[in-house]
Amino acid sequence: MKKSIIMVVNPISGDVDKAQFIETASFFAEKENLELILYETSGEGDVVKIRELYNEHLPERILVAGGDGTIKMVAEAIEKHDVILGILPAGSANGLSVDLNLPLTLEENLEIAFYGNYIEMDMIAINGKKSLHLSDIGLNADLVKNYENSETRGMWGYAIQAYTTLIDMEDPFEATITANNQTSTCVARMIVIANSQKYGTGVIINPDGAMNDGKFELVILKNLDLIVFGKIITGNMPIESDDVEIISTDRATIKTNIPVSFQIDGEYCGAESILEISILHKQLKVAVA
Repeated sequence: MKKSIIMVVNPISGDVDKAQFIETASFFAEKENLELILYETSGEGDVVKIRELYNEHLPERILVAGGDGTIKMVAEAIEKHDVILGILPAGSANGLSVDLNLPLTLEENLEIAFYGNYIEMDMIAINGKKSLHLSDIGLNADLVKNYENSETRGMWGYAIQAYTTLIDMEDPFEATITANNQTSTCVARMIVIANSQKYGTGVIINPDGAMNDGKFELVILKNLDLIVFGKIITGNMPIESDDVEIISTDRATIKTNIPVSFQIDGEYCGAESILEISILHKQLKVAVA
C-alpha cells in the first residue's frame, strides 16, 4: 500500500491561484511514489476534518499552501501528533516563511517540504488560542482589521490600510504588564507578542527572537508617530529608543484600561482588555532548508 502525504490548500489566501501548487506537488508525490491527499479549506470545521484525515492516513508530512492563518490552523489540528509540517507560502503576508528563511520559488519550497530537515518550534498560548508567529494589540491589529474589511489584497492592500490606520489612529492605551515576577504600567500604541523576529514584509520587530528557545518577547511600542512607524517599515527598528521596550519571558499577563484591537498571526480576533500568555515549548515540527 502506498504511503500518503496530505496537502492542505487555502483556495482564497493571498489572492493566489493554487492550481500550480497542486499540480507541482502532485508531480513530487508521484516521483516519490506517495499518494497525495488533497484537502481544500472552507472555513467550516477545517480543524476537525484535517485531524480526521491525519488519523486515517497517518502521513509523515503535511504540506500547507496558504498564509500564516492557514498554517496556524493546521498546526492546531496536528499539535498532538508526530508529523512534520511543510510550508508552501501562499498568503498575503507570509511572515512565518520569511522568518524561517524559506526560498521564494515553489519548486525549492517543495524540495524542503518533501525532503528538508526540521526544527521543533515553540507556539504561544494567548487566552487559550495558539500563535505561531507574531500577535499584537493596538495599531497593527487595527491595520489587520481594516485589511480584512477591504477589497484590495496583497502588499498594495496593506500599504493602503497602513496609511488609513495611521491617519485614523485613536489615543494610546494604558497597559499593566506582569512578567518575570514584576509588574509595570506604561502607555502604548502597540504591544507585539513575538515568537520570532520579522513581519511578512521582512521588517524586524524583535531582533533577538528565536522560535525554539522556550521564550517569547513582548515588544512595547510606546510612541508610534509617522517617523517611528517609517523607521519600522523600512527595517530600521529603533531598538535603543525610549519609545521601545522589550521583555523576554515564558509567561505574562497584559491588562489594558480599555478594550484594544487584538490579532493573532494576521487574523483579527476582536478587542480585548486582558491577555493571558504562556509559551508552549517545542510544540511543532516544521521543515526547513
